[in-house]
Amino acid sequence: MSDDILWTPSEGRIASSGIVQFGNFLCQRIGGSVAGGDDLARLALSAPEAFWSALWDHAGVIGAKGQGPFITEGDMLGARFFPGAALNFAENLLRLGGPRDADAAALVFRGEDKVQLRWSWGELETHVSRLQQALQDAGVGPGDRVAGLLPNRPEAVAAMLAAVSLGAVWCSASPDFGARAVLDRFGQIAPKVLFATDGYWYAGKRIDVSQKLGAIVQQLPSLSRTVVIDYLGDAEEVAGGLHNGITFAAFESAVPARPLTFRRMPFDHPLYILFSSGTTGAPKCILHRAGGVLLQHLKEHALHTDVTPRDRLFYFTTLGWMMWNWLVSGLAQGATVLLYDGSPFHPGPEVLFDYASDERMTHFGTSAKYIDSLRKAGFRPGALHDLTPLRAMLSTGSPLVGDSYDYVYGAIKSDLHLASISGGTDIVSCFVAGDPTTPVRRGEIQRAGFALAVDVWTEGGTPAADGEKGELVCTAPFPSMPLGFWGDDDGARYRAAYFERFSGIWCQGDFAERRAAGGFVIHGRSDATLNPGGIRIGTAEIYAEVEKFPEVREAVVIGQDTGDDVRVILFVTLKDGGELSDALVARIKAAIRSGSSPRHVPALVLAVDDIPRTKSGKVTELAVRDVVHGRAVKNTDSLANPQALECFRDIPALRQP
Repeated sequence: MSDDILWTPSEGRIASSGIVQFGNFLCQRIGGSVAGGDDLARLALSAPEAFWSALWDHAGVIGAKGQGPFITEGDMLGARFFPGAALNFAENLLRLGGPRDADAAALVFRGEDKVQLRWSWGELETHVSRLQQALQDAGVGPGDRVAGLLPNRPEAVAAMLAAVSLGAVWCSASPDFGARAVLDRFGQIAPKVLFATDGYWYAGKRIDVSQKLGAIVQQLPSLSRTVVIDYLGDAEEVAGGLHNGITFAAFESAVPARPLTFRRMPFDHPLYILFSSGTTGAPKCILHRAGGVLLQHLKEHALHTDVTPRDRLFYFTTLGWMMWNWLVSGLAQGATVLLYDGSPFHPGPEVLFDYASDERMTHFGTSAKYIDSLRKAGFRPGALHDLTPLRAMLSTGSPLVGDSYDYVYGAIKSDLHLASISGGTDIVSCFVAGDPTTPVRRGEIQRAGFALAVDVWTEGGTPAADGEKGELVCTAPFPSMPLGFWGDDDGARYRAAYFERFSGIWCQGDFAERRAAGGFVIHGRSDATLNPGGIRIGTAEIYAEVEKFPEVREAVVIGQDTGDDVRVILFVTLKDGGELSDALVARIKAAIRSGSSPRHVPALVLAVDDIPRTKSGKVTELAVRDVVHGRAVKNTDSLANPQALECFRDIPALRQP
């Protein structure tokens, strides 16, 4: 075994994999043979229409497929997938693969406060049926927006399924977001119904959100109902204080359960709105198509992750991260989906592995930061827990470094498919992902997503050599490309976000390299998005709070690389020669924590004399970041005050040990 190969699948595992089973099905149509992921990858790129058509049929997608062609001709912005198809996303999550055992577990929930819930498939359908009718009574229909400000509980899954069963569009955020951060998102899309919580638990603290929720509801005049789930025991009181408020229990119990109906819509009908991190302004509302998300998730679960109806799938996530949407799609495989809400380290690092052992978890998804934190704590769950059923561990949110690969195989489980994956909110899925039929190499993501023409390009717009760093791109259409941005009627903002860096080519904004064996390494974001602890956040949300302080003249925020992580650094210029006192720093941090989220709080707040701006007056974060990291600044001619860059050079507080 090569020194960089940490795991190799057995022949039996390869033969029984979803990749080989689907590959044989595809080859019956187009010829060839598939012995593993490498073969399937070549076939998929050579015949993408046949690949996606076969995936639809092999998975047994419920709906009308329509007549071919299943990919229309056109460039990345013009091509369309399955133009004659009609389907419903919720119907496929609940019914794909045939009738489910009504008594078998569909959703299992464990909360930090020790609350545990277990919903069977029959119970899940009952909840969805009642919510579907209640939403209809609230006036919800195709294209209406239904929002969730919820913890990762079963009620959130049921609410989403009920909304999209009607052809409505689901969007969500985490209840730890500040009021302004929520309104920056939901305020743009005018939801008709809001599902919310009376509070949540984190790190042993009971956190009431009633005051914040009241402020949010007051500024969302589009709402016909606000439905409050009971987590802290205060739902009735909280709902009573809201305009058109009602508890979740009362909302769904007002109607009896009856057989579910599903409104089938075109392949490109809107399904989700996910929100960008708001780097350069209000978060972009990214509109995703139902058919594209369904096919992409079916592919990633069945092929890249090898999820089967016997499996128990977990991802540590909140409703503010696209991994929640990805996790819930595991229902389409017939798998039991495991949900968790709270801190992954309270009361100790064993909490998620207790859950894994108790529920016989087969797939454990988390962030690279979580794995690194376990490693630094010296925690060895493999020695303390029965992880026999665990076949795969998934990691995303930030690059998974080599030491973390070593830790997983040394301290968690040696016979395990470790899949580092990377994609994003932009596509609700992965550009590069795992492959359970090929070896895992230290520090590498195994391959590009099947049927995705992923590459790494140089700044000049040519393919980079193996081992050369550049921009991660996709050069051909794929079904989970967004429909566009909400409110961007002419598509200008959408094109600018992904297709202007290389004309007509999707540029993801990741700094990456392709390895000779076919794997990829992601070196972080190539734009100004912050990524502390593996959570992408936007600078605009920080600026909105800092600008409220009369003492602050101007501010710029960057992410500073610190070993395997990133820390947020806020620089401010002060008015009238003011002093950046400890008290002012504390007030700034408190405002950011309250208005945005704890993840937005900077590690350091530092005073500087000047901040570089473009000639149009825009603060330039990238230039500051480059100076702090000792890199040359590109295009200083575009700056109105290039001398300001010297304020950020060799600052003692930023020196690394």
